[in-house]
Amino acid sequence: MKTTIKVEGMTCGHCEKAVNEALKELEGVQSVQVNLSSGDVEVTYDAPATVEQMEEAIEDQGYDVGA
Repeated sequence: MKTTIKVEGMTCGHCEKAVNEALKELEGVQSVQVNLSSGDVEVTYDAPATVEQMEEAIEDQGYDVGA
């Protein structure tokens, strides 16, 4: 499965790395592509990972998840 999550507040390579690493720690996440300019994070995943878990992992890093 694939989803795109809009993330607000990412401005640099450190932000990108923090989000990338947080998502890759979730069981089932296969790949993460972060686009700093658009704020889009594209995640390829399988069960048991859920979008809700991904959003929570991003928020735990201090970023806001947009609509």
